[in-house]
Amino acid sequence: MLRSLLASFFALAATSLSAQTAPPTPVAKTPAAVVAGIPVNYDEAKVGTYTLPDALRLADGKPVTTAKMWFAKRRPEIVKLFETQQYGIAPGRPSAERFEITDKGTPALNGTAIRKQITIHLTADADGPAIHLLEYIPASAKKPVPLLLCISFGAVQFAVDDPGITPQKTWDPKTNTKIVPKASLFGRLNIPDVLAAGFGVATFYYGDVAPDYPAGFNNSIQAHYLKPGQTKPAPDEWGTISAWAWGMSRVEDYLETDPAVDAHRVAIHGVSRLGKTVMWAGAHDQRFALVIASCSGEGGAALSHRDYGETIAHLEAPTRYPYQFAGNWAKYGGFPDTAPFDANMLVALIAPRPLLLQTGNTDFWSDPKGEFLAEVAAAPVYKLLGKDPLDTTTWPAAKTPILHDLGYYMHDGGHGMVPSDWQIYIDFLKQHLHPEK
Repeated sequence: MLRSLLASFFALAATSLSAQTAPPTPVAKTPAAVVAGIPVNYDEAKVGTYTLPDALRLADGKPVTTAKMWFAKRRPEIVKLFETQQYGIAPGRPSAERFEITDKGTPALNGTAIRKQITIHLTADADGPAIHLLEYIPASAKKPVPLLLCISFGAVQFAVDDPGITPQKTWDPKTNTKIVPKASLFGRLNIPDVLAAGFGVATFYYGDVAPDYPAGFNNSIQAHYLKPGQTKPAPDEWGTISAWAWGMSRVEDYLETDPAVDAHRVAIHGVSRLGKTVMWAGAHDQRFALVIASCSGEGGAALSHRDYGETIAHLEAPTRYPYQFAGNWAKYGGFPDTAPFDANMLVALIAPRPLLLQTGNTDFWSDPKGEFLAEVAAAPVYKLLGKDPLDTTTWPAAKTPILHDLGYYMHDGGHGMVPSDWQIYIDFLKQHLHPEK
């Protein structure tokens, strides 16, 4: 009876949605015992037992024993699971895509950088969604540089102190229109230190691809791909996280044409739901060379089979964020143990490329231990492909980075980033993308 009631409740996930425009602030809070009417567990003793799906076993039960089997057979099986059951299938590169370079290269940031500004048109419609990309290249660069691409919650003019940035608009959920914001709720990117380390930096506002509230759907890129008779994506088609990840791939399309950038050494970074986004972008698009996911939690790097903090049920509750995922994911809301996939397999899809999971030791809602355990469970895939996983099953203390091909780091605090996290990012980037080469 309980299972039937839960199933009926989560089937309502596509209706009566509320807006969310900002991630939680990066401070420790007293955890809520109930969210959206659903209890939240923060007691390790009540997590219970679970068995994770095996990334190295084919759907027909045969073990995966070689890298060739992984790439030819098992990896495509897992991609299809996440595409159809969690994030939703996205279209390929749009035929109408074009790049308009509005700032071809201007000295900026006290002479330390060359700034470019690019509009990536995603449709043939002049008023359709378009990505406004802000890019900086070290002024001293003599050859193509590796680059960190950050997908951001705020408009590009708030990423760094640079009066030369053309102000862009962001979505206002109250009026469902784009406005030029007067300020940003989100901190700046540490662009100067990344540039000093020999990397380029690029960023764009996630709302350029799709607004982050249900009423904004008609202004999203997804709306341009509806089939005749559709008013919303089909249950196996893209939610907004898949759309934002698709947008990151469109930026990579542009970077492949930029002679100042080594497009084979592009790393991606995002925080909170944009941490989920870069996990899927890196898993799905193998052109990205490295992934840094900050506090991605449930729906990202945290294990769904593990009942701790936020769960599929919380994300899929009608008053929360089912629009961010494929409609099919709701059926696992009360029963994550029935899902034939989990975050260990999402981590495995990024292999053999480097992945850093950054979180906070008091971000209980996002389950930092669950993220660590997902990397532990993905170790066999990294080993099969000749890479170095975490090499430990002991959850490290805060401020104790593990920087192998799989990386893990917790700051001492809550959700999001703190300034000291940037040095960990830079260390990981330098270790794997070698800006000196």
